[in-house]
Amino acid sequence: MKYELLRILVVDDNHHFRTILTTMLRSLGVSKIYEASDGSSALELMRVHDMDMVLADLSMEPMDGLDLVRLIRNAPDSKNDMIPVIMITGHSTLKRIGEARDAGVNEVLVKPITGRGVIDRINRVVNHPRPFIRTNDFYGPDRRRKVDPDYEGPKRRSSDTPDPRRPKAQIEL
Repeated sequence: MKYELLRILVVDDNHHFRTILTTMLRSLGVSKIYEASDGSSALELMRVHDMDMVLADLSMEPMDGLDLVRLIRNAPDSKNDMIPVIMITGHSTLKRIGEARDAGVNEVLVKPITGRGVIDRINRVVNHPRPFIRTNDFYGPDRRRKVDPDYEGPKRRSSDTPDPRRPKAQIEL
């Protein structure tokens, strides 16, 4: 991957953490890094500069990362509603991770972060992007990650009915 070509926006209300993350990105070769201290400032920067990716903290004031992602995905004046967003959080509960997923983030990175974690999430969103889905109450990357080779439903939804004529896979113990 050519990290030097990426334009990344780092959004966190903690200046010290932004410095750490920016240093990590620079060590990868990223040279175009923009910084914002909250969601509102991030949106302003995104209106002026083209970005390839956003790394945003979940908990910020006055606009947190979840509200930022919702606006990026759904605001009528959003410049790039499909931009990859990696949410960074110290709150690794399933509830908070689910909230981030349901807001439309591409990936979640839990603090304390490591260089390997940053590289992994960037590579996932660049090299293995998930298709975007639009429903009545969601717009963002496909939240479904499991692939069941035995499932035959057309929409990968629980309401689909698999073909009853197809035998179930045998499980060996």
